[in-house]
Amino acid sequence: MVTTPQTPPALFDRALLHARQRRARTLGAATFLLDRVAEEMVERLEAVTRNFHDVADVWTPGDGLSASLRARFPSVLHVAPSEAGAETLPFAVESLDLIVSALAFQFVNDLPGVLAQIRRALKPDGLLLAAMIGGDSLTELRQSFAAAEAECEGGMSPHVAPFADLRDIGGLIQRAGLALPVTDVDRLTVRYDNAFALMQDLRRMGASNVLLERRRAPTRRATMFRMAELYAERFADADGRIRATFDLVWLLGWAPHESQQKPLKPGSAKASLEAAVKKAGKT
Repeated sequence: MVTTPQTPPALFDRALLHARQRRARTLGAATFLLDRVAEEMVERLEAVTRNFHDVADVWTPGDGLSASLRARFPSVLHVAPSEAGAETLPFAVESLDLIVSALAFQFVNDLPGVLAQIRRALKPDGLLLAAMIGGDSLTELRQSFAAAEAECEGGMSPHVAPFADLRDIGGLIQRAGLALPVTDVDRLTVRYDNAFALMQDLRRMGASNVLLERRRAPTRRATMFRMAELYAERFADADGRIRATFDLVWLLGWAPHESQQKPLKPGSAKASLEAAVKKAGKT
C-alpha cells in the first residue's frame, strides 16, 4: 500500500507576509539582523574549500546578500517570495552548486517540502547554507502579550509566531536527504527603550504577525499598554531599557556525493569495545 505524504497545516499567510515586507521597504527597512547574517554567511562560505559556480539565494528579503555573493561567485540568482504565497522553487533537478537563504525559512509553512526541493535542485556535493529565526526568539514579547491578555481580557491570542528549535531543524535536514548536517545558534540580545519601539522594528523588518490564526480585530489599547508595562517589569535592565532575544539558527547540509565522509558500517570496526576495555584495565 502506497501512502501519500500529507501537507502540514498552514500556519502563515504568505501573501500577507509579502505585503508586509513590501510595506517595510516603504517605511525604511530595519536590516540590522539581516546585515549581521549576510556578513557571517559570506565569512562561513569563505571557509568552505571548494568552488561554487551556480548559486541561488532563496527568499532572502532585499538584494543585499545576493549583491555580496555576486562579488565572489559568477552566477547568483535571487529568488523573491511569490506574491501569491506559493512555496514552489523554480529550479531544475541538480542545477545548482550552492543555495543560501537568510531570515526567510521561519515563515515557511512546509519547511520539509522546501528542503526536499532544495535537495533535488543541488548537484551532487552541492551545499545548502541558511539562517532563520528560531529557538527562544521574542520570548519576552510572547510572555508579555500572553500575561496582558489573560489579565485584561480573560484569554489569549497568538501574537508571536512559533519558532522551530535546533533539534527539530537538524532532523528536517536529514529527513530531506542532505548529508553531513550541521546546526548551531547565534543568540543576539537587542535592547530597546520600550516594547513599542521593538514592535516598530518588527514592522520595519516585515516580521509582524502573519499567522493565519492571528487576532483580526485590533488589540485593545488597555491591553497594549499593560503588555508594555509587564515587559518593562519583567525584562528591563537597570537603566530601564528592555531586552529582546533573537536566536539565529544556522543550518548546513550537503547533497550526497561518493567523496564525502561516511559513518562506519555496523561491525566494521577493527577492534571490539570489549577488547579495548580489557586492555585499558591492564594499564
